[in-house]
Amino acid sequence: MARKIIYIHGFNSSEKSFKAKQFGEFCQAQCEYVVPRLHYDPRIAIIQLEQLIDKDCVLVGSSLGGFYATYLSERFAIKAVVVNPAIRPDKLLWDYLGTQYNPYQDIEYELTKEHVFALKRMYVKQLTTPSNILLLQQTGDEVLPYQEAVEYYRDCPSKIEFGGDHSFMNFERHFNRLANFLKIN
Repeated sequence: MARKIIYIHGFNSSEKSFKAKQFGEFCQAQCEYVVPRLHYDPRIAIIQLEQLIDKDCVLVGSSLGGFYATYLSERFAIKAVVVNPAIRPDKLLWDYLGTQYNPYQDIEYELTKEHVFALKRMYVKQLTTPSNILLLQQTGDEVLPYQEAVEYYRDCPSKIEFGGDHSFMNFERHFNRLANFLKIN
């Protein structure tokens, strides 16, 4: 049974994300629940996450957090749930190079080519243990192409819903599914 869940927020988000808080309330009595405020530099963010990982933890990641969760699941052979995950953020973020503002953390920063190259180095070309990852995907995701996630995670357990959006509408309907997959109940 997992004793710690690490929730990994997405790009320009924070530990205050609605999904993170909502799932945290569900997990409160069942296990330790950690939602770190990630640095904008992927090299630092991944170190922050690696320092939290132990043998009794599992991951839930949304969007860019799903990308990080996939990388960490493969690296440490731990279970992860990915929610409308980014598959190749190194390709998507080229259009965002330059000054960024994260309203959830109230910081302005510079997104650089080095950040994008760091994400490229983290890309897992082929999943070695697809049974460790559960995909939750809505086809109405207006930010990320859902077809990429469906194809990439094709050998993983999945729940693909027609409609929805990038925020993954009605996320709470899947809490028991997450708990069963992550073995937290």
